[in-house]
Amino acid sequence: MKEQDHDRLLRIKTEGVREWQHQSAHYNRYEATPYMALEALFDEYVCTTSDKFVDFGCGKGRFPFYIHHHLHVSVTGVEMNGQLYQEALENLTKYMERAKPSRASIRFEHIFAEGYEIESDDNRFYFFNPFSIQIFQKVISNILLSVEQHPRSVDVILYYPTSEYIQFLEEHTAFELLKEVRVPELYQQNNNERFVIFRYE
Repeated sequence: MKEQDHDRLLRIKTEGVREWQHQSAHYNRYEATPYMALEALFDEYVCTTSDKFVDFGCGKGRFPFYIHHHLHVSVTGVEMNGQLYQEALENLTKYMERAKPSRASIRFEHIFAEGYEIESDDNRFYFFNPFSIQIFQKVISNILLSVEQHPRSVDVILYYPTSEYIQFLEEHTAFELLKEVRVPELYQQNNNERFVIFRYE
């Protein structure tokens, strides 16, 4: 299914790339995870309806809408850019008009990633290169603090992972590599087209 067809199915608009006029060293451009990649991930990565995802740097919300619709899993999208956050809310309004009733929730927060308060049942964390290693370190520190207070197994899922992110998790945290999922067709041309999943138990 083509990108625009999948967007149409979910009644959302998430296509395109957006560069920032005042580019910051800490925040990367907007670009949604390809649907093909999401399909590859969830063909191999199992989650349950009791899991709760957080998408850091969710943009217009493609990842949250995808997993809410296809997997019936609760998800929070965290976005610091006001314009993208507004577009995510507009998408949410359209999406909910047709969404089937579900116990899974979907919501968006307009906040810096490091300012998001990790909830005691948040246990799956998604990153598509949203920001610098410094911010990533702060977010991981917040996750580990939450795990200390409310012990549970948590996963960190990296798409198009940077070596800095991977190195930090491997060398400075107790996270362990759980799985790598390569995106068929895309990985052959670019070996960054993969997901790397780390687990802390």
